[in-house]
Amino acid sequence: MLKRKVAFYTMGCKLNYAETSTIARKFSNLYYQHVSFNSYADIYVINSCSVTKNAEIELKHIVRSTMKKNSKAIIVAIGCYAQLNPEEVSSIIGVDLVLGYEEKSKIIDYINNINNKEWFFKKKYYAKIISKKTYFPSFSVGDRTRSFLKIQDGCDYKCSYCIIPMSRGPSRSDSIENILKNIRFLFNQGVKEIVLTGVNIGDYGKNIYGENRNHQLYTFFDLIQAIDQIDEKGRIRLSSIEPNLLKNECIEFLSKSKHFVPHFHIPLQSGSNDILGKMHRRYRRELYQEKIKKIRCLMPDAYIGSDLIVGFPGETHKHFLETYHFLKKLEISSLHIFTYSDRPNTKSSAMQKNISKKIQWKRNQILRELSKKKYRFFCKKQIFTKKTVLFENNSHNKEYLYGYTENYIRTKMSLNSNNSSIYENTLQDVLITKVDKDGIMIAEPIIKTECL
Repeated sequence: MLKRKVAFYTMGCKLNYAETSTIARKFSNLYYQHVSFNSYADIYVINSCSVTKNAEIELKHIVRSTMKKNSKAIIVAIGCYAQLNPEEVSSIIGVDLVLGYEEKSKIIDYINNINNKEWFFKKKYYAKIISKKTYFPSFSVGDRTRSFLKIQDGCDYKCSYCIIPMSRGPSRSDSIENILKNIRFLFNQGVKEIVLTGVNIGDYGKNIYGENRNHQLYTFFDLIQAIDQIDEKGRIRLSSIEPNLLKNECIEFLSKSKHFVPHFHIPLQSGSNDILGKMHRRYRRELYQEKIKKIRCLMPDAYIGSDLIVGFPGETHKHFLETYHFLKKLEISSLHIFTYSDRPNTKSSAMQKNISKKIQWKRNQILRELSKKKYRFFCKKQIFTKKTVLFENNSHNKEYLYGYTENYIRTKMSLNSNNSSIYENTLQDVLITKVDKDGIMIAEPIIKTECL
């Protein structure tokens, strides 16, 4: 029997990658053959994003390029944009099927009911309102080096600029038992590092999948304590966590953990308390500063990344300077800068827009330059220190083997005929010797010798 070729494309966050991988595994049987998204396929599945307007525009470009590969292919759109506005997505020329949060797990059932392309003369879309009881457990499995494991989904926060609660639904969690089972499975499959991901992972414990309880049964602190007790070897990394949910007891525990690495991504969004208030964030900058100091006190070499939004409605030059000078003093490692994107049906959408795109762009560039300086300064502090790097596969026969240290520094090591295959997908102790012009650390292997 001739296999149908299926290809996948993921837009957006680590959470989407975990879900795409899980859906892709549903196609791993005698009837389907996985191919690259750049190749000819019978079915193309696109996991969409809705965080910014640009992400929605990008979906249209991807669909057009897909149609050029095979005009008769079935194109399926899933993900946040598909859940948020299924009718609009279904109107994109080339999109045949739009599946919401609940429906995407049944994707093969929908496709199997399709006899031919003509079945789609009338656009089909399915997207129900997401309930507290609906959860889609998922994790990614790629080259066995790193895996994204979903532990939580949705968000109960109502940040004035954010559309995610509408596209992902209320906060809900996987069970601790299932999370531990998946971690053990992945480590036993040879995965060396697992990234815990979700929409708001610090809010873990609400509406646990499979539990019929109205009260919160567990907390994020309970979860990380349980994870650290597993016997299997491997690294655990956290994805983004809100500053008000990163409790001091968690920081203290993580500083002594045997599995969790010293890496934090803590969104700030603005260094102005006035703007934080307009954003409906649940903290002030003083709390954020306290968290950074706490981490630096216990883990001096920890990597601390942050998210910032520039050009938010009402952000004056004074507000921006507050943010800039606040960030300049903070001991953080890098910044991820977003330019404000107006999203429909959010509270900020109704606010007066008084900032030109030119000013937004300029503020974005100023913070990007600050981020580069902070990252390079952070890297230079690591020179002549011993680190453990998880090296990736060298599929393109490159001159260097690349990987990340435990504190999330991109690192490379020169290859030769003796160490290429030995170091791939392994955790290796190295000595950091310098940082190159691109901000990548250069390492040398630490040769272990036996005492006579």
